[in-house]
Amino acid sequence: MDIAVIGTGYVGLVTGAGLADFGNDVVCVDIDEKKIDALRRGVIPIYEPGLDKLVSKNVNEGRLAFTTDLAGAIQSARAIFIAVGTPPKADGSADLRYVEDVARTIAKHMNGPKLIVTKSTVPIGTGRLIEKIIDGTGNGHKASVASNPEFLREGSAIEDFMKPDRVVIGASDQEAIELMREIYAPLHSLEIPFVVTNVESAELIKYAANGFLATKITFINEIATICEKVGANVHDVAIGMGLDSRIGPKFLQAGPGFGGSCFPKDTSAMADIARKYGYEFQIIEAVLRVNDDVKQRMVEKIVQAAGGDVSGKTIAVLGLAFKPETDDMRDSPAIPIIQGLQKRGAAIRAYDPQAMENCRSIFENVTYCEDAYATVEGADVLVIATEWNEFRALRLGRIREALRQPVIVDLRNVYDPARMKAEGFSYTSVGRADQPRKRGQA
Repeated sequence: MDIAVIGTGYVGLVTGAGLADFGNDVVCVDIDEKKIDALRRGVIPIYEPGLDKLVSKNVNEGRLAFTTDLAGAIQSARAIFIAVGTPPKADGSADLRYVEDVARTIAKHMNGPKLIVTKSTVPIGTGRLIEKIIDGTGNGHKASVASNPEFLREGSAIEDFMKPDRVVIGASDQEAIELMREIYAPLHSLEIPFVVTNVESAELIKYAANGFLATKITFINEIATICEKVGANVHDVAIGMGLDSRIGPKFLQAGPGFGGSCFPKDTSAMADIARKYGYEFQIIEAVLRVNDDVKQRMVEKIVQAAGGDVSGKTIAVLGLAFKPETDDMRDSPAIPIIQGLQKRGAAIRAYDPQAMENCRSIFENVTYCEDAYATVEGADVLVIATEWNEFRALRLGRIREALRQPVIVDLRNVYDPARMKAEGFSYTSVGRADQPRKRGQA
C-alpha cells in the first residue's frame, strides 16, 4: 500500500521505517528541509538502536523515501499517518495545533478516498475533530479516520514495532478496518492480537496504558520511601509483589521518578481530559504530584550523603537521559536533580553516552566530560542517575581514588550495598536502607 507518514520525529520515523519493512511503499514527510536532507543522506536525527539499519535497508530496497512535498505525498498515498508532535501546554493539556494543521492540509489536497490514521498520542475526540475539519474544508472526497496508537519504548522501539504486544485499531467503518489489517498483514502470521474498537476507545487505550504504568512506577517509589523508614528492602518487596501474576514484575524498579516523552505528557493530558469532562482523576493527579516529589527527594538524598550541604562542592552525575539506550532528555529526572543541586550551590560535572548534546541545550553551566572516570575526578559525590550498562561495571578502585571523598549516591540501585561497603564507599541507594540483601530469600 502507498503510505505517507507526516512527521519524522521519534514516532514518525520508527513508524515509517517499520511500515516499509512490512512491504508497504512509504514516504516520510517533514517541513524541516535540513532534517529531510540529512535523512536522505542516511543521517538519523535521534538515537535509537537499530533504527539506522532499518532505515538504510528499506531506502536501499526502494520502499522508503523522504520528502518535504506534503501535497504530493498526500495525493500519492492511500493511507496517511499523522505522527506530528502533541506537546503539553502549560495546563497539561495536549497542544493539537500541528495535528489540526495537517488535517487541513490533507483536506485541501485530497484527490480521492483516503484513510487518515492518527499515530500521534491525541486526546479523546481528536478523531472526530479531524473528521469535522475534513468535512468542513475538504473538496468532497471521502476520508475515513482511524486511531492507531503507538506503544514504542525508547531504546527498544524497533522490536516493539515489529513484535508488538497488540495492535490497536479504532475505526468507524469496515473499510478502514480492513485497510489497517492489510497494512499490518505481516503481524497476523505472528499471531499478534488485534484490538478493534471505535475511535474514542482506541484514543483512550493509549492514555489508560501509560497512566497505569506511571502509577505502577510511582507506587513502588512510594514503597521505597517507606522501606527506608522501616528498614525494609524495596528490591525484595518488588520481587514479592511481582511474583503475583496479577501484578507482574515490570515497572517495579524504584528510582528517581519517571520521565521521557510519554509518561509525563500523557498522565498530564489524561488528568486534563478528565477535568474537561467534569471529573477529577484522583489517582492520576496524585501520580503527577508524587512523581515531582520523588525527584526532589532525590536532591535531598544527595545533599544528606554529602554531609548536609553541597554549597561549594562538586557533584559528578553519571547519566542524563531519562533511561538507557536513548538520547532523550524530555522530562528526565536528571534535570530537576541538577537544578536542585545547583540552587544549593553545587558545581556539576556530567557524562552520558548519548544525551550530552541534548543536555547542553538545557544546561550551559555544567562541565561535560568524556567518560565516567573523567567525570568523577576531584568530585565530592558521585551520583548514578541513569542505569547505562557501562555504569554497571565501573572500576571501583579507580572511582574511589578519583573522588575527594568515597561517596556514591546510586539512584538506580545498580550496585549491591554490601559490596560497596567492602570497597570502602559511603553508599546511598533508593529504598534499601543500604543493607545487603539476604540471598535465597523470596
